[in-house]
Amino acid sequence: MTLSWISAAMKVLEEVQRTQEDALARAAELAARSIARDGVVYAFGTGHSRMPVEEIFPRYGSFPGFHPIVELSMTFHNQVVGANGQRQAMFIERVEGLAGQILANFRLRPQDSLMVFSVSGLNAVPIEMAMGARQAGLPVIAVTSLAETHASPARHPSGTRLADHADVVIDLCSPVGDALCPVDGVAEPIGPVSTLTAVAVVNEIKVRSARLLAADGGVPPVITSSRLVGDARSSELFEAAYHDFARRAAAALRGAGEEVGDAGSRGR
Repeated sequence: MTLSWISAAMKVLEEVQRTQEDALARAAELAARSIARDGVVYAFGTGHSRMPVEEIFPRYGSFPGFHPIVELSMTFHNQVVGANGQRQAMFIERVEGLAGQILANFRLRPQDSLMVFSVSGLNAVPIEMAMGARQAGLPVIAVTSLAETHASPARHPSGTRLADHADVVIDLCSPVGDALCPVDGVAEPIGPVSTLTAVAVVNEIKVRSARLLAADGGVPPVITSSRLVGDARSSELFEAAYHDFARRAAAALRGAGEEVGDAGSRGR
């Protein structure tokens, strides 16, 4: 009997659980440290790596301190062709120097950290996001497929991959090409798995971070469904989480709260 995608995907998830324990624990420690110090954990991804970034916050069962960065030019794939098409998105994520322009919007501080998602770990923008954050003194967590990243030569001018610029590397354990299932009569495999394992990694880190924060003073407000806590409490938690996120974001954004005449000099 041909292995189903769910069965094949469960095996990959089990591989992540079996092999990535130390990396997940270290990533949670870095995230909890940033959040406890009133910093943020920036999360960035291009292409379909947008999905774990959106999973990290805001979702039911999530809390502020994680700061998603999603550039529509590299993640808006729905139209496929024409304006805002897939060709442009795939081209843009390889443009050198763009990451520096993205990071220029943020005040990168010692209490912050950065999590970068890239299955291949080969494109310029994710690599340079990690490089820029490390140059600013932030710890970097890379979530990537080690099989995929080493299946092709490095294409960044530095000769490096995303994993080379990380303090913690979490392997998605997805195979080369990502798709899992052979189908009779089709030459190419079907059914990618990296999104599933990336989302699993995100939620594992989220839960572990919450445990560490709870043991050390408390977790920021958790976005929670009214079906669990009632309408009034759910609304209260949503507003508290949004307020906490806005407060952290204002402190993290370069220029926020600065006098107009002083903003340019601080950005240099």
